[in-house]
Amino acid sequence: MNSKTKGFIYGAIAAASYGMNPLFTLPLYAAGMSVDTVLFYRYFFAVIVLGILMKMQHQSFALRKADILPLVIMGLLFSFSSSLLFMSYNYMDAGIASTILFVYPVMVTVIMGAFFKEKISAITVFSILLALAGIALLYQGDGGKPLSTIGIIFVLLSSLSYAIYIVGVNRSSLKNLPTAKLTFYALLFGIIIYVVRLDFCTALQPVPAPLLWVNVFSLALFPTIISLIAMTLSIHRIGSTPAAILGALAPVTALFCGVVVFGEQLTP
Repeated sequence: MNSKTKGFIYGAIAAASYGMNPLFTLPLYAAGMSVDTVLFYRYFFAVIVLGILMKMQHQSFALRKADILPLVIMGLLFSFSSSLLFMSYNYMDAGIASTILFVYPVMVTVIMGAFFKEKISAITVFSILLALAGIALLYQGDGGKPLSTIGIIFVLLSSLSYAIYIVGVNRSSLKNLPTAKLTFYALLFGIIIYVVRLDFCTALQPVPAPLLWVNVFSLALFPTIISLIAMTLSIHRIGSTPAAILGALAPVTALFCGVVVFGEQLTP
């Protein structure tokens, strides 16, 4: 299997695992846990697991000074993306929110074309138009009632943060950083947002039921560790735009979870 084929497979894995966010998040919301608490647990346990794996594989934790600032920026971008997406779940169905999030490949394509002079093919332009048309159709919710404007704004800002993260990983000094180390530090710096928002963890809520720990650990593993590592591997092999376009599998996964697990309506 050549490197390009592996890149497409990694991209598909990243997208499908990222689309599992609602599956593990919504039960925690239903139990009364706040957005910041859920995301703190998600990042905290993801950092712990990645740190253990790096230690077991004898990987170095050392960083060059030139990599620290880009890692802080990437961590904050991914953290903002997570927070804004999770906040949107309070305003619209998770399946719809995660589907609208798919506008991020469009943003990646535009950023790569505008700032890095990447050639945009006719088929890519056509795909962009289809994506935008689909998002426009989604604006009318069930019964013709428009979706929450605040929810849509949160999702679009989440998409933009994730798009910049994808481009940054491929177009900064971080492209030569080992995948596990990049992911570890991006999550470590990203958790700072939730530590501050939770008043340095004094407002952190406990997990209210033992069974919900399964959701907490699954949230750290699937849409966080697996998704980020697979996305980074994909970006390094096929570039930012193709890796982002494979994100089509994320809303499909999220929509499946929303309809099958949480009973959300799948309308024409």
